[in-house]
Amino acid sequence: MKLCRFNDNRIGVVRDDQVHDITPLFERFGRPGWPYPAYDWIVGHFDQVRPEIDGFLPGAQRTPLAEVTLRAPVANPGKIIGAPINYDDHIAEANADRQINHGKHFVSLDKLGLFIKAPTSLLGPDGAVQIPFPDRRTDHEVELGVVIGRQARRVPRERALDHVFGYCVALDMTVRGPEFPGFRKSPDTFGVIGPWITTADEVADPNALDLDITINGETRQRSNTRHLIFNVQHLIEYASAMYTLMPGDVIMTGTPAGVSPVSPGDRMVARVQGLGELTMTIAR
Repeated sequence: MKLCRFNDNRIGVVRDDQVHDITPLFERFGRPGWPYPAYDWIVGHFDQVRPEIDGFLPGAQRTPLAEVTLRAPVANPGKIIGAPINYDDHIAEANADRQINHGKHFVSLDKLGLFIKAPTSLLGPDGAVQIPFPDRRTDHEVELGVVIGRQARRVPRERALDHVFGYCVALDMTVRGPEFPGFRKSPDTFGVIGPWITTADEVADPNALDLDITINGETRQRSNTRHLIFNVQHLIEYASAMYTLMPGDVIMTGTPAGVSPVSPGDRMVARVQGLGELTMTIAR
């Protein structure tokens, strides 16, 4: 199932070229009261409405996909977690390029750890990436995004996928510089996800997905998630040893080699096999 958020915070299921509005299925839950939940409200309630969706869809209001405005499919992630160096070819690339490494030497993910992108960096297909420092290099990084579906704390690797709600295309936009990654990767609009969430039951193996990105029609990155150093299960185990993962938290799993600068007006088209195509522009 492909779950999207569209127009004025409507909740939809994407089938072929149509968006089926399933917002009424969530209306009985009302709006969350104070204190607000520490998780995404849609993802947190999805299991309760899922058995009703197939029966509801034939009578649901439908709109052509081309006529809706897609928003970030997770409205309120408590955490956006990044894996800074999780492909061997990107480690080699980073160590060879001083504009990326700024004098640091990258060895492996377990020596560097993960980082948190600010939730306010979240952006969906409806926006444009804003470059905060025009005099500094800003790079694209295409990644597989993993959306957590239920609370996870100290989850062993063999049970990690039980906690996954679904997957999406992700862009971990990055300003190059000497600062910590949590600063350089957290500007507004730098946490891009979309175009929707494909639920976990439709992805046989998240560690065997092609991914690529083109900039103005030119392919810059192309790889497969089988080359992840920490695969999806390992990342969830590693992250949940440090943080309590909550429904709607997003893990960006790392980017392969081929990162390069983007400029105002550039058009980025990112794809992950079976998860759709995410088209973004760099704001002028």
